[in-house]
Amino acid sequence: MNLRKRLLAIGAVMIAAALALSGCAGNGASRNVLRVGTTSLVDSLNPFVADSDYSSVLFQYIYPHLTEYDRDLKIVPSFARSWETSADGKTWTFHTVPDAKWSDGTPLTAEDVAFTANMILRYKDGPTGILSGWVAHLERAEAPDPNTVVLHYASPVGNVLTQMQALHILPKHVWEPLASGDGTRLTSYENRAPLVSGGPFTLDTYRKDQIMLFSRNPHWWGETPKIDGFGFQFFANDDAMVTALKSHQLDMIGQMTPPTAVETLKRAGMTVEIGPSVTIKNLIINTNPRKPKHRELLNPEVRKALEYAINRTEIVDQTWLGYAQPGSTVLSPASGYHDPAITGLPFDLEKANAILDGLGYRKGSDGIRVANGSRMDYELVFPTEENGSGDRAFQTIQRGFEDIGIRLVQRKMDSDAAADAINGPDNEYLDYDFAMWNWTPPVDPDFLLSTLTCASRGHNSDSGYCNPEYDRLYALQGTQLDPAARRTTIDRMQQILFDDRPYVVLTYPKVIEAHNPAWSGFVLAPLVGSINNLSTQTLIQVHRTEG
Repeated sequence: MNLRKRLLAIGAVMIAAALALSGCAGNGASRNVLRVGTTSLVDSLNPFVADSDYSSVLFQYIYPHLTEYDRDLKIVPSFARSWETSADGKTWTFHTVPDAKWSDGTPLTAEDVAFTANMILRYKDGPTGILSGWVAHLERAEAPDPNTVVLHYASPVGNVLTQMQALHILPKHVWEPLASGDGTRLTSYENRAPLVSGGPFTLDTYRKDQIMLFSRNPHWWGETPKIDGFGFQFFANDDAMVTALKSHQLDMIGQMTPPTAVETLKRAGMTVEIGPSVTIKNLIINTNPRKPKHRELLNPEVRKALEYAINRTEIVDQTWLGYAQPGSTVLSPASGYHDPAITGLPFDLEKANAILDGLGYRKGSDGIRVANGSRMDYELVFPTEENGSGDRAFQTIQRGFEDIGIRLVQRKMDSDAAADAINGPDNEYLDYDFAMWNWTPPVDPDFLLSTLTCASRGHNSDSGYCNPEYDRLYALQGTQLDPAARRTTIDRMQQILFDDRPYVVLTYPKVIEAHNPAWSGFVLAPLVGSINNLSTQTLIQVHRTEG
């Protein structure tokens, strides 16, 4: 057994022991604590540093938000019970829950909201840049009284309510001492467990890559959860996680259930539910014009040839066993903003070879093409959280590229290392050529579209892409109040990205959720996608029905 597997085995014992110590477990298993398995890791507990999808999910549990999505993906009140806008659409007033408290008993008020928004604005070009999209066009926030927060915008903004669904409200008494000078202490702060929480649960224990344990927040101001708490156990691979569910060591899989396990889990008596997802799976191409090596990849025609060499049908059929749709644009059909007029290029090796031949990139004696004196031989950054289905998709891409004279080698690393390899020193995007990853974004397209702006480089960008016309349209869509006009702008942005190909969108995988039928109350929605089916709504409603 290697060290990694040993640590995870130890983690399985620790989660049972910790639950027992909490008084929630009997005979090694909890009666009122949900046990969840995942292979996706949390890279940081600091929201200004965290880059992994699972970290973002964690913050949804811990921090309050002014609004939230309901099970039908409609925006509804949360910490803000009501709101109104000014006649010119530039001032939004939110009325928050009275007498709310943080988990440590400190009052949770509108002042925390205003502080968080203003702090992100103040340092948006530096330490808080990763969250700056949620305060786009905001000029300032103020709290005239403990239960009122007023947001002043430079221009009318069409998606304020969806922005507020994603803006984590941070405890002022924890973060204000760090928000001074150049703000660098905001990113150096570890934010260790137990965290001060304003959500329905508190994170009591976190052992990196092993376990996370949550308990009900005694000061939670919303609907009381039916469970006492829940725990995450991190697994090295899908097979081990699926085995743990089948053997009743887990109650659910808290990320996309592997398609290969669907029938096995059904036969084992587990409940498996399938639905649409907003997730997109990408081949990422470094499009930074300053990259010093393999500059042939900056040519849109080369990137077009690459797409022709990708067999999406094989990926859907063999990797996802049909539980996915072929990709095309960066916005999935489940988001409601996908442009169906844009279809992915068909698998056509003849066209791919013709493009590369026309560019003068001839094959050497080893079958690998040479472009501008350099072999078309590339590494692909591959985060280990993509193991399994991602490996199989990579193998399909690798074979297609080989057939057009391009060598592609997988370079596996954990999420932290993958992000570092993509960004490179000083966030210059100079050292890598390809990567594979995914996005599971909010339903409103603003965030995902923002990750491909010039300003996102060094923050949420993973392609180094920068196009001034795209940026102009991004700013425009954020201020368009007419849904049809905004949709037209977003369609134009999708077309630009499709033509420029900083991403080749491979697939839109479906949500596959699996849990023990002894539990009920799970909410299946495309918002949680393939990263985490355990939504906050689920955590409040889920309950044991047997045993």
